[in-house]
Amino acid sequence: MSFSCTSFKNALIHTTPENFDAKALDLFRYQARYNAIYKQYITALGISPEHVQGIAQIPFLPIECFKYHQILTKEAENDSFDTIQGRVFESSGTTGQVNSKHYVADVDFYTQISLYAFEQKYGELENYHILALLPSYLERSNSSLVYMAEAFIKKSNSTHSGFYLQNTNELLQTIALLNKQNDRKILLIGVTFALLDLAEQHAPNLSNVIVMETGGMKGRRKELIREELHALLSKAFRIKTVHAEYGMTELRSQAYSTEDGVFTLPAWCGFMLRDVNDALDYSFEKRSGVMNFIDLANVESCAFIATQDLATKTAHNQFKILGRVDNSDLRGCNLMVY
Repeated sequence: MSFSCTSFKNALIHTTPENFDAKALDLFRYQARYNAIYKQYITALGISPEHVQGIAQIPFLPIECFKYHQILTKEAENDSFDTIQGRVFESSGTTGQVNSKHYVADVDFYTQISLYAFEQKYGELENYHILALLPSYLERSNSSLVYMAEAFIKKSNSTHSGFYLQNTNELLQTIALLNKQNDRKILLIGVTFALLDLAEQHAPNLSNVIVMETGGMKGRRKELIREELHALLSKAFRIKTVHAEYGMTELRSQAYSTEDGVFTLPAWCGFMLRDVNDALDYSFEKRSGVMNFIDLANVESCAFIATQDLATKTAHNQFKILGRVDNSDLRGCNLMVY
């Protein structure tokens, strides 16, 4: 049976643990054939796609390849991304870094998946005021985080929802007003360094606000482990728990944590944990290691990505992030033929 991108995407939200493996293998075979970079990587590993019979055998593309290659799955050899009505998302980074680029051929599908993943976890966005504290990210037009937040703000259909750059006084005034109205839940979604700035400079009482951090120090501050970060924010904002979002430029999907830093993936995503010292040594039995991520929403790019995030598995499709692998750039990409 031939693979249909449209049918695959239409059925994605109906993914279950029972059909996940079959969907992943179908997408793997499609991308192994039509994704030039992924195909080249698989060949460099000496793996024949037809011999891959289970998801534990699927090769995972090193995430660094998104920095140096156009990771795009396309059936027509003469097709280029310029002919596709898509969008290029680019990671943020410190000066001198090479940023990752994710060529998202179907940006409407990205929006659909982002909205569904959030509402599956938190309920309808129309029940929220969305306040986005994303300074520096707002100054970049190609941020997937900003694009997602824009979709949340629009779907909330609240005149009070919006972005905040450096105008924290206006943000606090808005929260005070919304607390009086008490007509919807308030979600403050912000990058880590901006939330820490807010905590240190104002320490507002946000006991009636859902505070969600999305990560992101970007060289602005000393890196903190998540437990330490959440303890600081909880104390400053007088809240019981800090929520968190796990996402990255190279993924279309997001995971969310409502407490204790435990992230839950949507049904169309999965992960395996590989050995820190052996990129090809991974199994479902490992309790901690480096995360190999499966995002079946990455239909037109690559769904099988070897990240550099250290994690521990807490339950099926649940994990905690422990940190990142140091000095990891290009280890996997060195297998590629440039």
